[in-house]
Amino acid sequence: MAGMGGSPIIILRDTRRESGRDAISNNIMAARAVANAVRSTLGPKGMDKLLVDSLGDVTITNDGVTILKEMDVQHPAAKMLIEAAKTQDKEVGDGTTTVAVLAGELLKKAEILIDQKVHPTMIVQGYRMAAEKAVQIVKSISIDASENDRALLERIAETAMTGKLAESPDSKMASYAVDLVLNAIETYNGKKSFDMDRVNVEKKVGESTLDSQIIEGIVIDKEIVHQNMPRKVVNAKIALLSTAIESKETETKTELQITSATQFQLFMDHEKLRIKEAADKVIASGATVVFCQKGIDDLAQHHLANAGILAMRRVIKKDMDKLAKATGANIVTGLDELGPSDLGTAAMVEEKRMGSGIMTFITGTKNHSATLLLRGGTQQVLNGMERALDDALHAVADVVEDGKLVAGGGAPEIELSMQLREYASTLKGREQLAVTKFAEAMEIVPKTLAENAGFDAIDKAIELKNKHGMNKNMGLNAYTGEIEDMLKLGVVEPLRVKIQALLSATDAACLILRIDDVLASTKTPPPRGAGGMPPGMGGMGGMGMPPGMGGMGGMPPGMF
Repeated sequence: MAGMGGSPIIILRDTRRESGRDAISNNIMAARAVANAVRSTLGPKGMDKLLVDSLGDVTITNDGVTILKEMDVQHPAAKMLIEAAKTQDKEVGDGTTTVAVLAGELLKKAEILIDQKVHPTMIVQGYRMAAEKAVQIVKSISIDASENDRALLERIAETAMTGKLAESPDSKMASYAVDLVLNAIETYNGKKSFDMDRVNVEKKVGESTLDSQIIEGIVIDKEIVHQNMPRKVVNAKIALLSTAIESKETETKTELQITSATQFQLFMDHEKLRIKEAADKVIASGATVVFCQKGIDDLAQHHLANAGILAMRRVIKKDMDKLAKATGANIVTGLDELGPSDLGTAAMVEEKRMGSGIMTFITGTKNHSATLLLRGGTQQVLNGMERALDDALHAVADVVEDGKLVAGGGAPEIELSMQLREYASTLKGREQLAVTKFAEAMEIVPKTLAENAGFDAIDKAIELKNKHGMNKNMGLNAYTGEIEDMLKLGVVEPLRVKIQALLSATDAACLILRIDDVLASTKTPPPRGAGGMPPGMGGMGGMGMPPGMGGMGGMPPGMF
């Protein structure tokens, strides 16, 4: 700005500003770019993405949230879309790609309205009304599901995993997912709740995915610490220690002056005695198997091996918690507190060779527990299977908790599109235009499914609308291209995933549309000197002295 005398007045320093139409257009463009990046992964015929991080680690996946998390996105509006997908993953565990694609399409339709001089506030208001109505419509077309209908739960797991590496005609992944969920369901005040912490999955490279199996018990990726210890213990009494089995260091810093070999021998004998005492406390408790979260001294290992005790060290906290739940043992923080009442039980603890490594199996535990042992040819395959399994677990859990599901294959979206158009015709203001665009945006899901499967998107969308007059569950069979009843095919999804996807996508789109000004700082952060010190404070030899005082030895120039 210019002042009275024509001199410039600086209001915003070191700031780049975009406002009005430019800001909205740029934000929409950035968010749509992210949506288009994951769009090709939607559905059973979706393609995979190969992601390479800064360390060179490779990830191959078509899981929406994994792709979005790995992408190094700079634009703030694009980050909002990624946050919406992360929320979807956290809340319901599936439908992340749908959120990104829906939000991108809502923004595309909004841009058309903005070009027609419809104010963004009116669009946001219309989108909110449409989302509210959409949730009511989806609830009205949902179907009741029972946790006792195992075949239906398996179909839900299969639908959640379609297009991912775990999918194959003879794969038992869907069955395993249902087993793990039913094992981890708890009932509080008559309401069912899924506890993800009770789901145990271990990965081991080797053999094929078909060799994956459910183990009745806990599997730990650890081997026994001492070669003389038993490899198998029947009717095990299990001690869980979060303290090390070794001589304790003194709490204060001490120095010991040794002037002769005799004194050194005395010191070593005392040290050995302390370690033996620690091992004896474990032996005295009656434990036959020990899982230690910290270290076990070599001498302590020898004493435990002589007593016929199987021991493992450096067991991670997560595995310790699983063992505590399964065996009924208490995690003991000090060897002095360890007693027979703290021990858990298991029918068998056994070390087995799996592929190129060794794992320990704890079976026949006091409290029922199950572990899925995943096998696969490469680490990437295993990671892909784990991601697919995670989607399936959450999908099955959502249905067990809510008892509601909807048809898949784009059926709910086409029904929403048709019913929201009818709803829009009942509105009087400009919101009618936004609701109509919201209805059009819903068609992006079946259209994308058709595109990714190699069919004509517009033809299939028209065909779907024609068939929906007779049956609301008609969807696209991505394998044949036919419009079929999705319930009869067994292509079903949890109601909760659909509702959350609608709400997350609408929230993200509305948030981006309401921004009409972007103020971005162009000021670069001050460079830091050596050791992270401010400039002038960390030069070599300068030692933080004023400029001109940092020559050799900190002397002024010309003085050496």
